[in-house]
Amino acid sequence: MEHFVVSARKYRPQTFKDVVGQQAITNTLLNAIENNHLAQALLFTGPRGVGKTTCARILAKMINSDGDTKEDEDFAFNIFELDAASNNSVDDIRNLTDQVRIPPQVGKYKVYIIDEVHMLSQAAFNAFLKTLEEPPKHCIFILATTEKHKIIPTILSRCQIFDFKRITVTDAKEYLRYIAKEQDISAEDDALHIIAQKADGAMRDALSIFDRVVSFSGKNLTRQAVTENLNVLDYETYFTSTDLILQNKIPELLVQFNTILSKGFDGHHYIAGLASHFRDLMVCKNQATIELLEVGEDTKQKYIEQSQKTSNSFLMKGIQLANDCDLKYKTSKNQRLLVELTLMQLASITFDGEKKNSKHFIIPPSYFKAKGINPIPVKKPEVDKVRTSEKETVTEIQVIQNETLSAVAESAVIPKISINKPSKITSGLSLKSIKEKKEHLIRQMDVVIDEDDLPKEPVTQEALTKAWKAYTAKMDKKGEKIMASILQMDEPKLKDTTIHLTYSNNTNKIELERAEFPLMAFLKKTLLNYDLKLDITVNEEVAKKYAFTPQEKYEKLKEKNPNIELLRKTFGLDI
Repeated sequence: MEHFVVSARKYRPQTFKDVVGQQAITNTLLNAIENNHLAQALLFTGPRGVGKTTCARILAKMINSDGDTKEDEDFAFNIFELDAASNNSVDDIRNLTDQVRIPPQVGKYKVYIIDEVHMLSQAAFNAFLKTLEEPPKHCIFILATTEKHKIIPTILSRCQIFDFKRITVTDAKEYLRYIAKEQDISAEDDALHIIAQKADGAMRDALSIFDRVVSFSGKNLTRQAVTENLNVLDYETYFTSTDLILQNKIPELLVQFNTILSKGFDGHHYIAGLASHFRDLMVCKNQATIELLEVGEDTKQKYIEQSQKTSNSFLMKGIQLANDCDLKYKTSKNQRLLVELTLMQLASITFDGEKKNSKHFIIPPSYFKAKGINPIPVKKPEVDKVRTSEKETVTEIQVIQNETLSAVAESAVIPKISINKPSKITSGLSLKSIKEKKEHLIRQMDVVIDEDDLPKEPVTQEALTKAWKAYTAKMDKKGEKIMASILQMDEPKLKDTTIHLTYSNNTNKIELERAEFPLMAFLKKTLLNYDLKLDITVNEEVAKKYAFTPQEKYEKLKEKNPNIELLRKTFGLDI
């Protein structure tokens, strides 16, 4: 049986050109070597498996090689690797500093690679400070760590820091495709993509997963084999879930979730993946953001097709519901029920029925259609005619009262006035009164105001400004100071029948939207135009008009009263 070498060791990069996903760092190191501008203390920091130790070994080999050096020369006598996780005492650092003084026997430099340097003790760090700050000319230190925040600032300030980034899914997939080709393995694009995603930015993890899956499936690497071996939910699961949600098929959706749980998957993992799926669908809605979708070409086409079936409002609501479930999952006592309720809410977003419309109408319009009831349009009475009829009625009452008083004076007999009382008084809390009130409300639903007869008088900007100030004064008088100040922040601008307002933040917009109904009712009634609408936008540039810092406030005050500057200089005051 031959000795098996894992891909992470077999395909470890030997030159900077072979390093995956760290072009900025490798180019910087190459230029530093060529220009003789290399620092004597380097710190490589970043996540696991992204090439920190590999780059340190390549750098150590390059600075010791010259034109006559063999390619397989590893300069083992010049490169010293120290694992700080197990050698973290003061004595270990003292032994290292003693070795630093001895110049190299072969090559130009002695390179000390200290891996997991954040594991050194506080005393060991302090013992290492002087040597790190002023090392001999023949010595270079390369420190590597995954947790830079644990290193003391005095060490960081003495090092040239290189931050290694996570390997992107695309770069990891391309490198896996290269390795599969080297090993004569047939691999599907989606299979390699799932492996790259599962690695979470670590190339070493991607290679380990690749070896594991190859051992399971042999020379033919398929998406199904990868998902079975890694026990991950593939894209098809979420495509099916989304189709069931869009079709409002709650029973089938719950059965699918039960099947997922029976396969050993966690509900938390499923709901988090569903939120990511909705995010990917939203990314596909716009051609400019479609490049943010990190999937294979075949899967990308499926995302584009399904995104066309969804609306932005549905996706936003779906992401919000799935994210709320994700946040509540760990603290929930009945986690399965929490996910099932979320799925039922998701399937009800696009439900077109009485339940959806119930929040807008006391009785939905579908009720009247089913009953065959046609609403009766009622014209709004003219204001002048109503006032005239009211005056005539008042005049008739006064005439009758005067005639009655005259008759009483002549006969000197006070007539009895009989009042017809109802034979039976109905309590306001009785079941009969509640029933009658309900029937009265239903009869009222048959009455629909004909909006065509409402006043639509032309409105000028001056009239709007005057009415706006009147409403602001009304709010101020009522004690609603905050609303009055919000109304004063921007002058309303009239365009056709739309009133435009611009605020510097979303908070003011939300507050005004809450008070929009009484405001618009006042404006429509005052300006005799019931077509008026309100449009509120948020523009952060508007915030620059207001003073926030003490200096800006002082400048504003100085504009109003220049004597303030004289006062400040006289008494030597600070702002």
